[in-house]
Amino acid sequence: QVQLVESGGGLVQAGGSLRLSCAASGRTDSTYVMGWFRQAPGKEREVVAAIRWSDSSTYYIDSVQGRFTISGDNTKTTAYLQMNSLQPEDTAVYYCATRRSPMYGRIWYTMRWDDYTYRGQGTQVTVSS
Repeated sequence: QVQLVESGGGLVQAGGSLRLSCAASGRTDSTYVMGWFRQAPGKEREVVAAIRWSDSSTYYIDSVQGRFTISGDNTKTTAYLQMNSLQPEDTAVYYCATRRSPMYGRIWYTMRWDDYTYRGQGTQVTVSS
């Protein structure tokens, strides 16, 4: 089992920055990929960024490319999402999720929320204009 707890959310003005943390406990050594998702009111949950632990490959959706950075420590116990140049459209609940193994037939960065085995409860990010 792996437990995930997000922190670092809050209220920030447009153009500001936040760093989200995802603290993982349990059997983290065998996890394969970590993803950050977000869900805005009235919208579907979407992947924002992901990191594959084996080679530290990263993935970002177009709307956050160049503004957000996903990272983690070597023990896989903490993952981060550094968010710069935040905009009101970034307002959402942000979640982290992880999975132990690759998924047959799906490229690692295309995995959806339901494809992840362990998921956090989320942290609210609000960006004011």
